Formats: sequence, structure tokens, C-alpha cells
Amino acid sequence: MRPEPRAKRGRPGPPSGYALLPWLLLGLGSFSNLVQGETPSPWIGGAGLLVFNSLYIAVVFRSFVPAVRNSSTTWWLLGAMAVTTFGLAGGYGGSWLMFFPLFGLACGSVLRGRLLGYVGFPLTAAAGAVAARHEGWDAITIAYGTFISMMVTAAILTLAETVTELRETRQELARSAVERERLRFSRDLHDLLGHTLSVIVVKAEAARRIAPRDLDSALTQVSDIESVGRQALTEIREAVSGYREGSLSADLDRARSALTAAGVEPLVRLSGPPLEPQTEVLLGWVVREAVTNVVRHSSATHCVITLDGSADQVRLEVTDDGVGPLADLTNLGAGDGDSTTGGNGDAPIPHAGTGIRGLTERLAAAGGSLDTGPAGDRDAPARGFRVTAVLPVDSSARATDLSATGPADADADVDGVTARRGSRWRTARTRLRLPDGPAGRSRNC
Repeated sequence: MRPEPRAKRGRPGPPSGYALLPWLLLGLGSFSNLVQGETPSPWIGGAGLLVFNSLYIAVVFRSFVPAVRNSSTTWWLLGAMAVTTFGLAGGYGGSWLMFFPLFGLACGSVLRGRLLGYVGFPLTAAAGAVAARHEGWDAITIAYGTFISMMVTAAILTLAETVTELRETRQELARSAVERERLRFSRDLHDLLGHTLSVIVVKAEAARRIAPRDLDSALTQVSDIESVGRQALTEIREAVSGYREGSLSADLDRARSALTAAGVEPLVRLSGPPLEPQTEVLLGWVVREAVTNVVRHSSATHCVITLDGSADQVRLEVTDDGVGPLADLTNLGAGDGDSTTGGNGDAPIPHAGTGIRGLTERLAAAGGSLDTGPAGDRDAPARGFRVTAVLPVDSSARATDLSATGPADADADVDGVTARRGSRWRTARTRLRLPDGPAGRSRNC
């Protein structure tokens, strides 16, 4: 017969009270004295032996149940066992002195921490004193056996309990890791497919509208659909493997293409130091989700994406002039029926979907925040909707930014991007791989 795999056999469980039962064999000498009639008052000795064994079994089995180990009943049983031990060992001596190591073993199975020392040393001294009255110098053996049985039992059981807790903790961590991975994949899949499918739908509609009068433009839209689809396949594979590293410039390019195809005039303004890759990934998610909802639900004609970075934090704002926050939030994300609160402190708006909630959780995990609400100021709201993401700059990135700081010149709009001509801002422009364009004017994204 083939041996059963270890995974099916399972690991041995923690010790139980049965592991301490064989130590009752230490009392065989007393039982032998009773049977051979060498014990005075055998009825008292027999009753005491029965009581001691019963108390021992009760105490050691209760010691393996944490809920009852420190209960008053266990302490009463241990006290009765102490009285029985001192009575039998002190009255008969001889082999009855072996009850002291057994009692020490029972104490070691129950007592923990400082209480073990408070009880262990006095018990060892008392056992030695009682044994010395009957056996002289052999009392050292009884005292030593009592001390060792108590301490070793407590150490072994404490170690077993620690191992059990570690196994439970490891299992809980494994379950938590699986849940986090499931949540990560769910968020990535939603954010990836939500944006990509919206772009594909918008470009397909544009191709259908312009095909009768401009076949070349329609074929360009179809080519874009193919490119977006291939990019989506790559991103889904990266999301599945957990190694997706996004590029903010690529997300901005896709946002520009999606907005333009939907008839929304885009404008992107960037300023600030270079961003860490993880920061670009998070801001890329915000751009995807915000632009997707502008395309889907806002009926806007203009969309402005502003990225403003400093040595301490980076701020991304996506603003449109569409129908406003209620319509945008009603269908935001996947629309799973939850609610969210606008960044201006208004009451929760119903039906905010998984997109906004997922973004909020992503940014909060990185120490940032997500704010949503009507465009304009709180006291003078304007038409449209605003999504604002704020992220702290990593300490290592902050050091790099400060070392790269150079003289700052006047602002200039380059290729739809408000960029400062200082070396600090040129580094940011290079890092994001922005397309070159004629300086001095603002070109739609």
C-alpha cells in the first residue's frame, strides 16, 4: 500500500491530557505496598490513592483547556490534591513520597509565569522537608524530582501552546493574504476593463458615425481600437501576475484619446518634480477612473487634468463641465449600490460604485486621500464635477527632487502641458515621456 501523502495525514496536533497519564505509574510502588499489606491503615491509603489519581486526572485534563485552566474549580482541585499529597506522603513516607513529583507535574500543567515560581520553590522546599523526615539525605532526590517535573512540564506545555498559536496566526495571515490578493485583482480588473471598454465603445461609435463620409478617419479609429485592445490584454496579464507598473504619461495619452473620441476637449497641465513609479501607478488609476466617468456620464465638453507636485505632496485634479456631481456619482465606477461622501462634506450621495471606493482605499493605503464634489468653490459651485487626489511624496523621492532642483524660469505651455523651464521641471517632463510640441501655446491633449 502506498503511503498516504503528508498533506493528507496532517500534522500532529498539540499534546493533550493523555500525554501526562503514564506518569501515574510512579505511584505503582504505593499500590504495591497496599496490595502486599505493608501500608498501615490500608483502607485510608487505598482511598487516598484513589482520590489522588482522580484529582490528578481531572487537573491535567483541565489544564489543556484554556477556558477552564484558570477557573476556580481547577484551583480547588489543585488545592485538594496538595492536601492529599502532603497527607499521604507525610503519613506513610517511602514510595508514597513519589506523590510529590506527580503533584509538581500537575502544578506545572496549570501554572504559568511568575505564579509558577511563587509556587514551585516553596513546594520544592516543603517536599524536601517532608522527605527528609522519612528518608534523610534521599530527600534531595525527591525535592529535585518535584522541581524538575514542575518546570519541565510547564516549559513543554508553554512551548506547545506557542507553536499552536503560531500555526493559527500563520493560517490567519495566509487567509488575509488571499483576501488581499482577491481584492487587489478585483480592483485592478474593474479599473482596467472599465476604462478600456469605455474607450473601445467610444471609438467604435465614432468609427460608425464617420465611416460613411470619411473612411480613412474611421479606419484610424478602428486601428486605435485594436491598439487599446492589445494594451488591455497586456495590462490584464500584468494584473493577474501582480507586477503591473503603470506609466502616468501613457495613462494621460489614453485619456486624451478617449476624451477626444468622445467629443470632449481635453487639457492637461503638469508641474512638479519627478514622481516615483508607485505614485505614477496610483495617479494613473485616478486618471483612468475619472476620465472613464467623464466619457460615460458627464455629457461634458471640456475636461481639465491638473497635476501639481511639490517636495511634500502631489495633487491631481480632474475637472469637467458636465451635468454635475449627482449624475456623475450616480453611475460612478461599477455602480454597486454603495454610497460615498463628497469631498466638500456634503451628505453621502447614493449609488457610488466600486471605482470611487476602490480609489479611496488605494490612496488611503498609501497615506493619501481622494476628494470628490462639484466643480468650483464650496461657496460658489460651478457646473461640472471634480475629482481630487492627494498623495504624499516618498522620502527617497523627496531627496532626489531636492537634489535635482535648479533655477526656475517663467511658465510655458508645451503640448497641452503647463511646464516650467527650470531643470527641475524638465526632469519631470522627461520622466513622464511627454510628446514634444511647439512651445508657447497650449495644444489640446
